[in-house]
Amino acid sequence: MLELHLPVVYGALAVVAAVYFARWRTNPLNNIPTLGGPSAPILSYLAAINYILNSRKILREGYEKFQGSAFKVALLDQWLVIVNGPQMLDEVRKRPDEELSFLESTEDFLQIRYILGPEPHDDPYHIELIRDKLTRTLPAILPDVVDEIRSAVPEYIPTHGDDWTCVDVIQTMQKIVARLSNRVFVGLPTCRNKEYLDLAITVTKDIVFDGFLLNLFPNAIKPFIAAWMSNVKRTVRRALPHFKPIIDERKAKIQEHGLGEDWPGKPSDMLQWVIEQAIPRGASDESIAARILLVNFAAIHTSSTSMSHALYDLAACPEYIEPLREEVETITATDGWTKAAMGKMRKLDSFLKESQRFNGIGLTSVGRKALKDVTLSDGTVLPAGTLVVANSYPMHYDDAHYPNAAVFDPFRFARIREADGEGTKHQFVATSNSYVPFGVGRHACPGRFFAANELKAMLAHIVVNYDLKVAGADGAPRPPNVYFANTILPNQKGQVMFRKRQPVPSPA
Repeated sequence: MLELHLPVVYGALAVVAAVYFARWRTNPLNNIPTLGGPSAPILSYLAAINYILNSRKILREGYEKFQGSAFKVALLDQWLVIVNGPQMLDEVRKRPDEELSFLESTEDFLQIRYILGPEPHDDPYHIELIRDKLTRTLPAILPDVVDEIRSAVPEYIPTHGDDWTCVDVIQTMQKIVARLSNRVFVGLPTCRNKEYLDLAITVTKDIVFDGFLLNLFPNAIKPFIAAWMSNVKRTVRRALPHFKPIIDERKAKIQEHGLGEDWPGKPSDMLQWVIEQAIPRGASDESIAARILLVNFAAIHTSSTSMSHALYDLAACPEYIEPLREEVETITATDGWTKAAMGKMRKLDSFLKESQRFNGIGLTSVGRKALKDVTLSDGTVLPAGTLVVANSYPMHYDDAHYPNAAVFDPFRFARIREADGEGTKHQFVATSNSYVPFGVGRHACPGRFFAANELKAMLAHIVVNYDLKVAGADGAPRPPNVYFANTILPNQKGQVMFRKRQPVPSPA
């Protein structure tokens, strides 16, 4: 009986294969040049592995070959179209969300609708809270951040006399950034609760891992996979007991005084703002906790990465510590540790911006997902469902945009600001079509103003109070970055030596 059915089975398989190859051959993506390996079905997985391991080399090749146009690379689950140059980047970022969607691109990577349910994706009000409330209250909340820096940094970077202390940079920066950020997100004393902070850091890893794993499965079964294995949901439930008493207390105050009304001692933090948005929506306490942890994900990952890069750069170039100290001490002597003072620290600002240009958070930026077929100005056709990004890493190393771009020049942007008289155009938080670590346009990182002030206050405190050097023999090189697909990570095992600031020897 089985032998009688074999011709039918073989025939069905042949038809399926024929249809599959016919669709592949007529796919508009086939008209876009491929780099990194073969584009044929099955063989493209070899190209995907090659891209994961050699993305920098492939992106540089694509930038040189297809300037002003596009190419594609294989990922394990789909194709990624990469546009090159400021003009193409500008076109992608200006396209309306109905054509090229930022939110759907982010969702494609993080899979939030499956990990945390549809609510944060369908109603992302936390983004507007970051863009509006958090940014507007910066002058008021920065003193709290500075206060937390003075408490947290000595705790996580303990030094004694003139002895050097070896610090694991990534882990230490994650702990410090988590604490500073949560001073603004949930306030005292929760921001100093070690168990809670560990969960806030853990969720940043959980979201990336869960998103990566879910991307390996078809959409039809993702809800079942997420319900079965979501690390994020488990972390949210473990964090809920830390939130519940605070939420209950604040809801009682709101019931007493009225939604949106003030009362003596009313907190002005992210948790309060989220609660006030959640109540009219009928959202659960678990949903409120999930929102706060989602905001933590954005804050801890990016800021700890940027700060780790900056500390590696400063430890490898200690000759820049003294000019930074001089600037910080001169400005804080008259303006204190305020937002206005941070705005005047041009060398410090330039150091962070150059570190971000030179290292960065990702090799690509300005991600979008095509919601309909889109034809770009160079003739590139993006079928609905296609992911497209800008090739940012080689652009940041292009001498046409940054003279002597391969050299780390920490005061590059401070000199530009002095020369052209444009005090804001080249500051750390400013974006352009040739500088995109924060993205660009209406979807640029909404939290970059908070992050920049937090990072500047941290680095200012460190240069005023510590000496630094790379761990190992004197003159040890900067720990090399780690590159994985589109991701740039500071060296995960890199160490920096700290000691209390020592007096500068008097000239003989």
